[in-house]
Amino acid sequence: MKAIGFTQHLPISDPNSFQTFTEEIPTPKNHDLLVKVIATSVNPVDIGVRGHGRGALKQPKVIGWDAYGIVTQVGNKVSLFKKNDRVFYAGSFIRSGSDSEYQLVDERIVGHAPMTLTPVEIGVMPLTSLTAWEALFERLRINRNAKAENAQKTLLIINGSGGVGSVATQLAHLAGLQVIASASRPQTIKWVKQNGADWTVNHHANLVTEVRKLGFHYVDYILNLNDLDGHWNEIAELIKPEGAVCAITENKRGIDLQKLTKKAASFNWEWMYTKSYYHTDDMISQHEILDRIAQLLDSGDLHSTLTKSLKPINDVNLKEAHRLVETNHMIGKVGISND
Repeated sequence: MKAIGFTQHLPISDPNSFQTFTEEIPTPKNHDLLVKVIATSVNPVDIGVRGHGRGALKQPKVIGWDAYGIVTQVGNKVSLFKKNDRVFYAGSFIRSGSDSEYQLVDERIVGHAPMTLTPVEIGVMPLTSLTAWEALFERLRINRNAKAENAQKTLLIINGSGGVGSVATQLAHLAGLQVIASASRPQTIKWVKQNGADWTVNHHANLVTEVRKLGFHYVDYILNLNDLDGHWNEIAELIKPEGAVCAITENKRGIDLQKLTKKAASFNWEWMYTKSYYHTDDMISQHEILDRIAQLLDSGDLHSTLTKSLKPINDVNLKEAHRLVETNHMIGKVGISND
C-alpha cells in the first residue's frame, strides 16, 4: 500500500516535508480493524508532531488522526463491526496514522459512520467531536440532558471558530447552555453564531472586560482551546466560585493554580488520546460517543465543520492542508478525500 510520511521534521514549504512510500498492508489482530481510508483531515496535533521534532528518523513516520473508511478485515476478537462497515475514528497517538491507504485501528475507539454526509464531511469530525464531547461532558461534568438546569449556566469557549470550538459550541448549544464564544473577525463571528453561540467576545482584547460588557460578572464553565498562558489570568478572574475550567492546549510556562484556590474552582486537562494511549477501562466510551455523534449528524442536530476540501489524498494536498492549518486562520476544518 501507499503511505505518506516524513523522516525529518521540516517546514511544510520544504519539498521533503512529506514523501510517498510503499509498505506492506498490515494484518488485523485481536480488536483491530483494517480500514481502507477514504477521507482524512489535518488538525493542529499533526502540525506539532511533524514540525517540532529533531533529527532524522530511521523509518518514515505516518501521522493523521481523522479517518472515514471501509472495514476490509477484522481481528479475531472484534465484536462491534464486520467487513464492509463504514466507520469513522480519530485513531491512537502511538500507532501509525491515517495518511495511508489502509490503517489498523482498535474497534473500541471507532464509530459507525453517519449515513447522510459525504466522505470528506465525515472525515473532519472524529477528533474534534471526541475532544469537545469529553471536555464538556466528562471533564467539566456538564449533564447534557439537563437542559432546564443548563439554561441558567454560562460557558465561555476561548477560540470558538477552530475545529474543536466549532463542535463544542454546537454541543453546548444542544445541551441548553448559554454560550459565549470568542472570535475576532467578521467571518469567525458569523461562523460561531451559526454554530449556536449566543454571544461573541474578542480574544485579542481583554476577555474580562469583553465578558463583563455582556453583563456576566463570572461564568460557570470555561473551555480554553488556545494560548492558555496568555489567557490564564483572565480565566482565573472570570470563572465563577466552584466553577470548572478545561483546557486542551499545553502551557509553555507554569500556570498558577493558586489563583483558583479561594474560588474552589476545578481545573481539568482534556487529551483525546488518553484512553487509547493507556488502554483505560472506559476506552470503549469513544466508540459510544462517535456512534452518538453520527446520530446527531444524521438528524441534523449537528452539522459538519468542513470548510475546505481537497482531493485526492496525496503528498501535495497533505502539504497544502498543513499549510492552511499553520496559518492559524482556519475556520472549521480542512479535509482531504479520495471520493
